Parts: sequence; structure tokens; C-alpha cells
Amino acid sequence: MEQLPKKIVLPTIVFSILLISFSVNFANAQSVPEWVKNTALWYGEGVVSEQEFLNMIKFLIENEVIVIESIDAEKVTHQATVTIPNGNSEIASAGFYLPLNLEISKGTTVTWVNDDSVPHNIQSLDTSGKVIDWFNSPPLNTGDKFEFAFEESGVYNYYCSFHPWRVGSITVK
Repeated sequence: MEQLPKKIVLPTIVFSILLISFSVNFANAQSVPEWVKNTALWYGEGVVSEQEFLNMIKFLIENEVIVIESIDAEKVTHQATVTIPNGNSEIASAGFYLPLNLEISKGTTVTWVNDDSVPHNIQSLDTSGKVIDWFNSPPLNTGDKFEFAFEESGVYNYYCSFHPWRVGSITVK
């Protein structure tokens, strides 16, 4: 039962790639070789194996029938958001940072958004809990945002100096 969806999904993905590739290159459907159409059909019917089908795809890519554009890693931007929820200033409230412990990859820009009704700030801490000059925001009023791009792996702790019981961490992998 589980293999049937793979046999339907894989050809669908391949044909989607083919369609997009040919559309982008302003090619028409007649430029898809008949043997490609047949192999996909036979794969869907279970006549050819998955390996044979994948070999066909590999052939198409190697011979630039399917052109896959590379993505420039330098241009890819990663974004993450930490919300300071309403009620965060109350000692007894459960309004911690959302998420409390954010995990991101290198190069991600984190945006803190103050959704609380009172000002907050973001102050970076060293391993002993002392404020360091790494990523520190001015006071953030309701609706204000603060951004910082994390370029190095590590665990970064922070807190709000107005409400020091509110702490959070960013783990960069």
C-alpha cells in the first residue's frame, strides 16, 4: 500500500519539474522525448523499476534536457521571529518569549517583536549571565521590532533588563 503513493508522487514531481523547466525555457510539450513519456507511464504502471526511472531522470539532467537552476546560497536569506507576548512583563504570567529557545542556522536574521503593552528590550548575555555588547536593542514599545543576524554557531542567551526574569536563548547551528 505504501509503495503505490510513491509511484504516483514521484512521476508527478518529475513531470512538474519537466513542465516548469520547459515552461521557463519557452519550450513546448513536443520537446519532451517520447521515450521519457513512455518511461514515466511504464513506471506509473509498475512495468519499469524505480531505479530505471531514476536513471532516466539522471540522464535527462546530465544531458541538460532538464535544466536545474542553482540557488546562490549567498542570496538565500533566513528569517526567524521571536514574539514578546502580551503579559510578558508580569512575574507570575506564563508569557515567555515565543519561542523560548529558538534553533536556527547560520546566517539567519532573528526579529524580536514586542506584542506586550509595555516596553521591553533585548540584552545579550555571556555564559555567566552578564550583559555583553553583542546584540542589544533599545527599548521596544508595543509593535516595535529589533533584528540581529547570527553569523556564527553557538548558543546565545538574552533577557529583558526591564523584566530580568524573562530570559531566552538562540541556538545557531
